[in-house]
Amino acid sequence: MFSRLNHALLAFTLVLLPVAVLAQAYPSKPIRMILPFPPGGPTDITGRVIAQKLSEQLGQPVVPENRPGAAGNIGLEVGAKAHPDGYTITLTAPPIAVSPSLYTQLNYNAIRDFAPVSLVAAIQNIMVVHNSVPAKNVKEFIALARRYPGKLNFSSSGAGSTNHLATELLKGRFKLNMVHVPFKGSSPALVALMSGEVDMGTMAVPGAIPIVRANKVRPLAVLSERRVPALPEVPNMKESGVDDFVVPIWYGILAPAGTPREIVNRLNSEIHKALDSADTRQRLASSGVEPLVSTPEHFAAFIKSETVRYAKIVKDAGIKAQ
Repeated sequence: MFSRLNHALLAFTLVLLPVAVLAQAYPSKPIRMILPFPPGGPTDITGRVIAQKLSEQLGQPVVPENRPGAAGNIGLEVGAKAHPDGYTITLTAPPIAVSPSLYTQLNYNAIRDFAPVSLVAAIQNIMVVHNSVPAKNVKEFIALARRYPGKLNFSSSGAGSTNHLATELLKGRFKLNMVHVPFKGSSPALVALMSGEVDMGTMAVPGAIPIVRANKVRPLAVLSERRVPALPEVPNMKESGVDDFVVPIWYGILAPAGTPREIVNRLNSEIHKALDSADTRQRLASSGVEPLVSTPEHFAAFIKSETVRYAKIVKDAGIKAQ
């Protein structure tokens, strides 16, 4: 009997041994970090800062790889279909929670095909208007839009983008009739705002700082729980009389589904360590990025809750992918 028990324990140990050895030896080669958007943007900047710090900590290169296209979905598909061994990770943004409602067919399942590792950062959005718009705050802008239904327009970096959905949320909340003018990216949307081609827009704070400082647009409110240090004079939405209106651009790290939990935990721990370092926090802050961390479970629950939230906005506004 004892002999059979010993054999059973030995077999069980041998089954567990490869997983334990894998986790202990990880990583033994370079790690690929998929960035689903083009170089130079906030996703790219955030990913490269984190990749560099992880490389230092892990003793193996963490190599950023830009795979843009289809509103981030090409990169997400690459990440979802990678081998689940911890050597491919993906930096995601809100499109993973928006796309299931926006596209009738995706080549990946946002919930089933990924193992969330950790939230890593957030960038706040800000609502701005062209200087010709006679509204000095959010309440005045809402009143103006109600007074002239269908006359005001607003820009976005594309249908289904975070800044588009933020304005659609405002429209739905206050039953506003405004015309959406989508652009192919944040840069042309910003130019349209400065020129007066559009009246209003929501954009990431880092891109807004220079044009606000130069008085080329008028800031109304930041879409965050607190004021942002870079623009301390700009109130948040709650201070502007609009409760429960927080719409950040958030970022997180995903691994393919099936990645061993030991490796997910190791990555989570290393990401927390990287984002706790003073130099990483300083580099991110200089780009207007706020470091965040979470457990894998919290990030998984967050993605699900954001998917539900954005699904309602997309449905209520009747938004279609372009």
